[in-house]
Amino acid sequence: MAQINVRDKLSILADAAKYDASCASSGGTGRDSRGGTGVGSTGGMGICHAYAPDGRCISLLKVLLTNSCIFDCHYCINRRSSNVRRARFTVGELVELTLAFYKRNYIEGLFLSSGIIRSPDYTMERIVEVVRTLRQEHDFRGYIHVKSIPDADPLLVHQAGLFADRISINVELPTRRGLARLAPEKDGDRIEGAMRRMGTAIAEGAEARRKFRSAPAFAPAGQSTQMIVGADSASDREIVRSANRLYRDLALKRVYYSAFSPIPDPSDVLPLQRPPLMREHRLYQSDWLMRYYGFAPEEVEQATDAAGMLPLDMDPKLAWALRFRDCFPLDVNRAPRELLLRVPGLGVRAVDSILRARQWRSLSLADVGRLTASLRKVRPFLATTDWRPTALTDRADLAERFRPPPRQLELFSA
Repeated sequence: MAQINVRDKLSILADAAKYDASCASSGGTGRDSRGGTGVGSTGGMGICHAYAPDGRCISLLKVLLTNSCIFDCHYCINRRSSNVRRARFTVGELVELTLAFYKRNYIEGLFLSSGIIRSPDYTMERIVEVVRTLRQEHDFRGYIHVKSIPDADPLLVHQAGLFADRISINVELPTRRGLARLAPEKDGDRIEGAMRRMGTAIAEGAEARRKFRSAPAFAPAGQSTQMIVGADSASDREIVRSANRLYRDLALKRVYYSAFSPIPDPSDVLPLQRPPLMREHRLYQSDWLMRYYGFAPEEVEQATDAAGMLPLDMDPKLAWALRFRDCFPLDVNRAPRELLLRVPGLGVRAVDSILRARQWRSLSLADVGRLTASLRKVRPFLATTDWRPTALTDRADLAERFRPPPRQLELFSA
């Protein structure tokens, strides 16, 4: 590998890291590397934003240790056969770079992933050495998120958990058939086995901390994973089922969804076009329905079409409500919290505000309008002291009223 300076390494390895969505929000743009972007672009490279358990937004240096890899996963820009410029940080370079960004108040932490070089154990050793050096030799107090390598020695992964706030192990694809087709060198059982061991270690660490205040923290922010959406034939229904199983069986904090992005010199088995980013967004919305709104996975699946896909022109809660109109309208002054959370246009904060307000007075439609920004969406599904929308709720064209108007092509647009 030719010698290149640290700035060029940062440009290459920050750009290569932008495909990992495990610490970023959904709906971003500019994740196509075929045109190239620079350090600090808003497309997700260089510095990204994550959210702490208390809701704080944290700026992270998001980078790979190296984009060289011994694996040849079809969907990965860093695969062995990919014709991309390669780079690799030394442990010292990455430590100094993180500290320099931190001291200049550019970042509050580090998100570190890597391609696999030599062997999973060798790569994991380098990752552990980076985070150990930051914590023990430089007393780094910032947030650290480490992407672990599932085939690495469990003892190395455990060491990473002692220094990192969060550990991720990617399941890569929603189904085993997709993984076997697009990443034949990876094994779904080994990946989930590593995730299960990590979950057990996190639970044991939390229990030890409850009993003994001097016990070391172990990945206190929990474990997350990522699925690539649209690289294989998995439907949204299959993705919802897979995500629910991971939440239920492995106690994950987050499942991230990343729409497949075009890469240079793509494999013949990949789709010719990327899936719409709106599909990624709808999957995040379905994820929130299960995690925060009390929807069972089977209910989210009821919002899909015959092919198992969520609608792109409306959010899944609205699609579910339109399919089960007999559940509406709900009396805003009497309905329990769990039912109000199923009303399109009402979020968790709005529902909690309604519950507080109705302790003191009966709510009118205008009162509800002051508590939510989506009164147009709410009106067909709620009854108040002065509003009962039975005819509106039953309208055959109600779904059309919520669909966005067709976009008008701008003059001189391509």
